[in-house]
Amino acid sequence: MKTSKRVALCGLLVAAALVLSLVEHMFPLQAAVPVPGIKLGLANVVTLFALTRLRLRETVAVVVVRVILSSVFMGSVTAFLFSLFGGLLSMLVMRVLLYGLGRCFSIPGISIAGAAAHDIGQIGAAILVLGTVDVVGYLPFLLVLSIPMGFATGLVCAAVLGHLKKINMEI
Repeated sequence: MKTSKRVALCGLLVAAALVLSLVEHMFPLQAAVPVPGIKLGLANVVTLFALTRLRLRETVAVVVVRVILSSVFMGSVTAFLFSLFGGLLSMLVMRVLLYGLGRCFSIPGISIAGAAAHDIGQIGAAILVLGTVDVVGYLPFLLVLSIPMGFATGLVCAAVLGHLKKINMEI
């Protein structure tokens, strides 16, 4: 794929992730699941999609630009750090697991691992920001919830990839 096409795709993916983050921000999941800070992680769909279609450095750029812009529009410095740590760790874990796609792992399984890694990254950021390891006690709740959340986002990504394959759209 030409460089200009890749840059345009990266821009589209950042925009899609921002829209998904905004939608998620407008409908807080905490109303249904009373766990502070819980989110479905819709932007993870874009990260996983990018990992299947782009080079690693381009995917890193998509994640970092998305985190920066979503923090500017909807967050704070703390939210930026939490999202950055979670987003980058999630992306790296999913990248490694994609090597086993079809043999050992499915897209929803990879997404679950990415959701768990995102939670671990956020707890790491919380330890740095708050200066205490007490927040690790919150991790088991987040990890349990990462299973249905990661599964849901993984199903969405798998559906998108399946539809692209049906229309024979190569990116």
